Amino acid sequence: MEVSLSSAGTLRALRRLVRALRLADRAAEARLGLSAAQLFVLERLAEGPAGSMAELAGRTFTDASSVSVVVQRLGARGLVVRATAPDDARRTTLRLSAAGRRLLVTAPRSPQAELLDALEQLSAGERKELERLLEQVVRGMGIDESAPSPMFFEGEPRLGRRRARTPGARARTRSRG
Repeated sequence: MEVSLSSAGTLRALRRLVRALRLADRAAEARLGLSAAQLFVLERLAEGPAGSMAELAGRTFTDASSVSVVVQRLGARGLVVRATAPDDARRTTLRLSAAGRRLLVTAPRSPQAELLDALEQLSAGERKELERLLEQVVRGMGIDESAPSPMFFEGEPRLGRRRARTPGARARTRSRG
């Protein structure tokens, strides 16, 4: 299969983009103990409390189920506070905790915020064309368009968190039993 120079250039640009996002995610994890997606949610909540999970999903350009998982993790760390809405006891509001605000003071910007800034530098027509072309690539790859598109790297298994156990290690563990 022969690849044109323009396709090769496109592939290189996509690789650089994905690599930068992946490295920023790892850096956030190492420095803050948060994923880049969690940092992005904190940044969006710094803009002001969210009246619902759906509102926060809109701010993060994802679906409510994806952002809910992130909020749950942030809440467990005491960085986000869930409270009953003052005007409707059936609804939950979300806001940064004091610890969440303190963390953001020293945190780098999330790669998602940087990506959004770069996209905003394109004209509306260029953004629409980029979206159209990326959707065409997704279809061409046979990727299920109805599948959820979770936040970058959130929920992905992270290599290196647990040491992989070799078959020999499992046998040694069983023999100690």
